[in-house]
Amino acid sequence: MALPAVAVFITFFILPLVFTIRYSFYNWTNFSPDVFFVGLKNYKKLFSDITIIGGIKNSLTYAFFTVLLQNLISLPVAVVLNTKFKGKNFFRATFFCPAVLSTLVVGYLWKYILSASDFGFVNQILNQLGVGTVNFLGNGKLALVSIIFTQVWQWFGWSMVIYLGNLQSISDDLYEAASIDGASTLRKFWHITIPGLAPAIKINLVTGIISGLKVFDVVLSMTNGGPAHKTDTILSLMFAKFSEGNYGYASSFGIMFLIVSMVLSAVLLGLFGKWERRLGQ
Repeated sequence: MALPAVAVFITFFILPLVFTIRYSFYNWTNFSPDVFFVGLKNYKKLFSDITIIGGIKNSLTYAFFTVLLQNLISLPVAVVLNTKFKGKNFFRATFFCPAVLSTLVVGYLWKYILSASDFGFVNQILNQLGVGTVNFLGNGKLALVSIIFTQVWQWFGWSMVIYLGNLQSISDDLYEAASIDGASTLRKFWHITIPGLAPAIKINLVTGIISGLKVFDVVLSMTNGGPAHKTDTILSLMFAKFSEGNYGYASSFGIMFLIVSMVLSAVLLGLFGKWERRLGQ
Protein backbone atom coordinates (compact mmCIF):
# COMPACT_ATOMS: atom_id res chain seq x y z
CA MET A 1 0.00 0.00 0.00
CA ALA A 2 2.88 2.37 0.76
CA LEU A 3 4.81 1.52 -2.41
CA PRO A 4 3.18 4.19 -4.71
CA ALA A 5 3.81 6.96 -2.17
CA VAL A 6 7.39 5.78 -1.58
CA ALA A 7 8.00 5.62 -5.35
CA VAL A 8 6.73 9.17 -5.82
CA PHE A 9 8.86 10.39 -2.89
CA ILE A 10 12.00 8.74 -4.26
CA THR A 11 11.36 9.98 -7.81
CA PHE A 12 10.53 13.61 -7.00
CA PHE A 13 12.61 14.18 -3.86
CA ILE A 14 15.41 11.69 -3.21
CA LEU A 15 16.70 11.41 -6.80
CA PRO A 16 16.66 15.21 -7.46
CA LEU A 17 18.43 15.73 -4.12
CA VAL A 18 21.13 13.17 -5.00
CA PHE A 19 21.71 14.76 -8.42
CA THR A 20 21.75 18.26 -6.90
CA ILE A 21 24.41 17.19 -4.39
CA ARG A 22 26.43 15.59 -7.19
CA TYR A 23 26.29 18.55 -9.59
CA SER A 24 27.11 21.05 -6.82
CA PHE A 25 30.68 19.69 -7.14
CA TYR A 26 30.76 20.09 -10.94
CA ASN A 27 31.24 22.93 -13.38
CA TRP A 28 28.05 22.68 -15.43
CA THR A 29 26.98 25.73 -17.41
CA ASN A 30 25.35 26.73 -20.67
CA PHE A 31 28.57 28.42 -21.69
CA SER A 32 30.63 25.25 -22.04
CA PRO A 33 29.76 21.79 -23.38
CA ASP A 34 32.11 20.19 -20.85
CA VAL A 35 30.87 19.12 -17.42
CA PHE A 36 33.81 18.43 -15.13
CA PHE A 37 34.49 17.93 -11.44
CA VAL A 38 35.66 21.05 -9.53
CA GLY A 39 35.39 19.85 -5.92
CA LEU A 40 34.50 22.59 -3.44
CA LYS A 41 35.12 25.42 -5.90
CA ASN A 42 31.40 26.25 -6.18
CA TYR A 43 31.06 26.44 -2.39
CA LYS A 44 34.19 28.59 -2.02
CA LYS A 45 32.83 30.94 -4.65
CA LEU A 46 29.49 30.95 -2.85
CA PHE A 47 30.90 32.23 0.44
CA SER A 48 33.19 34.80 -1.21
CA ASP A 49 30.43 36.44 -3.27
CA ILE A 50 29.18 39.67 -1.65
CA THR A 51 25.82 39.37 -3.42
CA ILE A 52 25.30 35.88 -2.00
CA ILE A 53 26.21 36.98 1.52
CA GLY A 54 23.72 39.83 1.15
CA GLY A 55 21.04 37.37 0.02
CA ILE A 56 21.64 35.16 3.06
CA LYS A 57 21.39 38.19 5.36
CA ASN A 58 18.17 39.29 3.64
CA SER A 59 16.66 35.81 4.02
CA LEU A 60 17.52 35.64 7.72
CA THR A 61 16.30 39.20 8.31
CA TYR A 62 13.05 38.51 6.48
CA ALA A 63 12.45 35.22 8.30
CA PHE A 64 13.19 36.67 11.76
CA PHE A 65 11.11 39.84 11.54
CA THR A 66 8.22 38.28 9.64
CA VAL A 67 7.82 35.49 12.18
CA LEU A 68 8.31 37.85 15.13
CA LEU A 69 5.74 40.43 13.99
CA GLN A 70 3.33 37.80 12.69
CA ASN A 71 3.17 36.07 16.07
CA LEU A 72 3.17 39.26 18.14
CA ILE A 73 0.03 40.30 16.25
CA SER A 74 -1.72 36.95 15.84
CA LEU A 75 -1.42 35.79 19.46
CA PRO A 76 -3.29 38.71 21.14
CA VAL A 77 -5.79 38.79 18.26
CA ALA A 78 -6.48 35.07 18.78
CA VAL A 79 -6.94 35.60 22.54
CA VAL A 80 -9.46 38.39 21.89
CA LEU A 81 -11.33 36.39 19.22
CA ASN A 82 -11.50 33.39 21.57
CA THR A 83 -13.82 35.35 23.87
CA LYS A 84 -17.57 35.56 23.41
CA PHE A 85 -18.78 38.66 21.57
CA LYS A 86 -21.04 39.36 18.63
CA GLY A 87 -19.37 39.27 15.24
CA LYS A 88 -16.26 37.31 16.24
CA ASN A 89 -16.72 34.85 13.35
CA PHE A 90 -16.77 37.76 10.90
CA PHE A 91 -13.42 39.02 12.21
CA ARG A 92 -11.95 35.50 12.21
CA ALA A 93 -12.88 35.04 8.54
CA THR A 94 -11.71 38.54 7.59
CA PHE A 95 -8.28 38.13 9.16
CA PHE A 96 -7.84 34.66 7.67
CA CYS A 97 -8.92 35.56 4.10
CA PRO A 98 -5.53 36.92 2.89
CA ALA A 99 -3.88 33.57 3.70
CA VAL A 100 -6.13 31.92 1.09
CA LEU A 101 -4.74 34.11 -1.70
CA SER A 102 -1.71 33.22 -3.81
CA THR A 103 1.46 34.88 -2.49
CA LEU A 104 2.36 35.82 -6.05
CA VAL A 105 -1.00 37.57 -6.49
CA VAL A 106 -0.59 39.34 -3.14
CA GLY A 107 2.85 40.53 -4.22
CA TYR A 108 1.53 42.05 -7.45
CA LEU A 109 -1.41 43.58 -5.55
CA TRP A 110 0.85 45.31 -3.03
CA LYS A 111 3.28 46.35 -5.76
CA TYR A 112 0.37 48.25 -7.29
CA ILE A 113 -0.76 49.69 -3.94
CA LEU A 114 2.74 50.82 -2.90
CA SER A 115 3.77 52.07 -6.34
CA ALA A 116 5.46 55.48 -6.52
CA SER A 117 3.55 56.18 -9.75
CA ASP A 118 0.40 58.29 -9.87
CA PHE A 119 -1.85 55.24 -9.47
CA GLY A 120 -0.19 54.08 -6.21
CA PHE A 121 -2.97 54.09 -3.62
CA VAL A 122 -0.77 54.66 -0.56
CA ASN A 123 1.16 57.49 -2.19
CA GLN A 124 -2.08 59.13 -3.30
CA ILE A 125 -3.07 59.31 0.38
CA LEU A 126 0.38 60.55 1.43
CA ASN A 127 0.26 63.27 -1.22
CA GLN A 128 -3.17 64.35 -0.02
CA LEU A 129 -1.75 64.63 3.50
CA GLY A 130 1.18 66.69 2.24
CA VAL A 131 3.81 64.05 3.04
CA GLY A 132 4.90 63.60 -0.58
CA THR A 133 5.69 60.50 -2.62
CA VAL A 134 7.56 57.67 -0.90
CA ASN A 135 9.35 55.14 -3.10
CA PHE A 136 8.60 52.08 -0.98
CA LEU A 137 9.92 49.48 -3.43
CA GLY A 138 12.66 51.54 -5.09
CA ASN A 139 14.36 52.66 -1.89
CA GLY A 140 16.93 50.14 -0.65
CA LYS A 141 16.13 50.96 2.99
CA LEU A 142 12.37 50.52 2.58
CA ALA A 143 12.00 47.73 0.02
CA LEU A 144 12.65 44.76 2.34
CA VAL A 145 10.59 46.40 5.10
CA SER A 146 7.69 46.77 2.64
CA ILE A 147 7.89 43.09 1.66
CA ILE A 148 7.93 42.04 5.32
CA PHE A 149 4.86 44.21 5.98
CA THR A 150 2.88 42.60 3.14
CA GLN A 151 3.68 39.09 4.34
CA VAL A 152 2.79 39.86 7.95
CA TRP A 153 -0.52 41.21 6.64
CA GLN A 154 -1.12 38.04 4.61
CA TRP A 155 -0.08 35.37 7.09
CA PHE A 156 -0.87 36.59 10.60
CA GLY A 157 -4.41 35.24 10.12
CA TRP A 158 -2.97 31.77 9.49
CA SER A 159 -1.04 31.88 12.77
CA MET A 160 -4.15 33.26 14.48
CA VAL A 161 -6.19 30.20 13.44
CA ILE A 162 -3.54 27.85 14.85
CA TYR A 163 -3.55 29.76 18.14
CA LEU A 164 -7.36 29.71 18.21
CA GLY A 165 -7.43 25.96 17.80
CA ASN A 166 -4.96 25.52 20.65
CA LEU A 167 -6.75 28.05 22.91
CA GLN A 168 -9.97 26.07 22.68
CA SER A 169 -8.16 23.02 24.08
CA ILE A 170 -7.14 24.83 27.29
CA SER A 171 -9.58 23.95 30.07
CA ASP A 172 -11.69 26.78 31.50
CA ASP A 173 -11.28 25.16 34.92
CA LEU A 174 -7.70 26.43 35.04
CA TYR A 175 -8.82 30.02 34.56
CA GLU A 176 -11.63 29.62 37.12
CA ALA A 177 -9.22 28.21 39.70
CA ALA A 178 -6.78 31.06 39.04
CA SER A 179 -9.57 33.62 39.43
CA ILE A 180 -10.57 32.11 42.78
CA ASP A 181 -6.94 32.43 43.90
CA GLY A 182 -7.02 36.10 42.94
CA ALA A 183 -4.77 35.93 39.88
CA SER A 184 -4.86 38.96 37.60
CA THR A 185 -5.61 38.74 33.87
CA LEU A 186 -1.92 39.23 33.07
CA ARG A 187 -0.81 36.45 35.44
CA LYS A 188 -3.41 34.08 34.00
CA PHE A 189 -2.19 34.90 30.50
CA TRP A 190 1.46 34.34 31.41
CA HIS A 191 1.07 31.22 33.61
CA ILE A 192 -1.87 29.46 31.91
CA THR A 193 -2.33 30.72 28.34
CA ILE A 194 1.31 30.85 27.25
CA PRO A 195 2.25 27.36 28.60
CA GLY A 196 -0.96 25.97 27.14
CA LEU A 197 -0.07 27.42 23.76
CA ALA A 198 3.36 25.76 23.64
CA PRO A 199 2.39 23.38 20.77
CA ALA A 200 0.95 26.22 18.67
CA ILE A 201 3.92 28.49 19.36
CA LYS A 202 6.29 25.72 18.27
CA ILE A 203 4.36 25.09 15.05
CA ASN A 204 4.11 28.79 14.17
CA LEU A 205 7.74 29.61 14.87
CA VAL A 206 9.36 26.55 13.27
CA THR A 207 7.20 26.53 10.14
CA GLY A 208 7.38 30.32 9.96
CA ILE A 209 11.19 30.37 10.03
CA ILE A 210 11.42 27.67 7.35
CA SER A 211 8.83 29.42 5.16
CA GLY A 212 10.66 32.71 5.70
CA LEU A 213 13.92 31.22 4.49
CA LYS A 214 12.11 29.89 1.40
CA VAL A 215 10.68 33.29 0.44
CA PHE A 216 10.79 33.72 -3.31
CA ASP A 217 7.51 34.44 -5.08
CA VAL A 218 6.65 37.67 -3.24
CA VAL A 219 10.18 38.99 -3.87
CA LEU A 220 9.89 38.08 -7.55
CA SER A 221 6.55 39.83 -7.93
CA MET A 222 7.29 42.98 -5.90
CA THR A 223 10.94 43.87 -6.52
CA ASN A 224 12.61 41.01 -8.44
CA GLY A 225 15.47 41.31 -5.96
CA GLY A 226 16.02 45.03 -6.45
CA PRO A 227 16.94 47.72 -5.98
CA ALA A 228 20.63 46.73 -6.35
CA HIS A 229 20.07 43.26 -4.78
CA LYS A 230 18.72 44.85 -1.57
CA THR A 231 15.82 42.37 -1.43
CA ASP A 232 17.46 39.34 -3.03
CA THR A 233 17.11 36.14 -0.99
CA ILE A 234 18.74 32.73 -1.16
CA LEU A 235 16.08 31.30 -3.47
CA SER A 236 15.77 34.37 -5.70
CA LEU A 237 19.53 34.31 -6.27
CA MET A 238 19.44 30.56 -6.88
CA PHE A 239 16.67 31.09 -9.45
CA ALA A 240 18.75 33.81 -11.10
CA LYS A 241 21.79 31.51 -11.37
CA PHE A 242 19.69 28.71 -12.86
CA SER A 243 18.20 31.21 -15.34
CA GLU A 244 21.71 32.31 -16.30
CA GLY A 245 22.67 28.70 -17.00
CA ASN A 246 25.06 28.25 -14.04
CA TYR A 247 23.56 24.93 -13.00
CA GLY A 248 26.46 23.60 -10.92
CA TYR A 249 26.81 26.86 -8.99
CA ALA A 250 23.03 27.06 -8.48
CA SER A 251 23.03 23.48 -7.16
CA SER A 252 25.47 24.52 -4.44
CA PHE A 253 22.91 27.20 -3.51
CA GLY A 254 20.27 24.54 -3.05
CA ILE A 255 22.47 22.37 -0.85
CA MET A 256 23.51 25.35 1.27
CA PHE A 257 19.84 26.29 1.73
CA LEU A 258 18.99 22.71 2.72
CA ILE A 259 21.78 22.64 5.34
CA VAL A 260 20.81 26.03 6.80
CA SER A 261 17.15 25.00 7.03
CA MET A 262 17.99 21.68 8.68
CA VAL A 263 20.30 23.30 11.25
CA LEU A 264 17.81 26.02 12.16
CA SER A 265 14.97 23.50 12.40
CA ALA A 266 17.02 21.22 14.65
CA VAL A 267 18.01 24.13 16.92
CA LEU A 268 14.45 25.43 17.20
CA LEU A 269 12.96 21.98 17.82
CA GLY A 270 15.62 21.31 20.45
CA LEU A 271 14.87 24.59 22.26
CA PHE A 272 11.14 23.96 22.19
CA GLY A 273 11.65 20.39 23.37
CA LYS A 274 13.52 21.69 26.45
CA TRP A 275 10.78 24.28 27.07
CA GLU A 276 8.01 21.68 26.87
CA ARG A 277 9.89 19.35 29.20
CA ARG A 278 10.27 22.17 31.73
CA LEU A 279 6.53 22.90 31.48
CA GLY A 280 5.76 19.23 32.12
CA GLN A 281 7.84 19.03 35.29
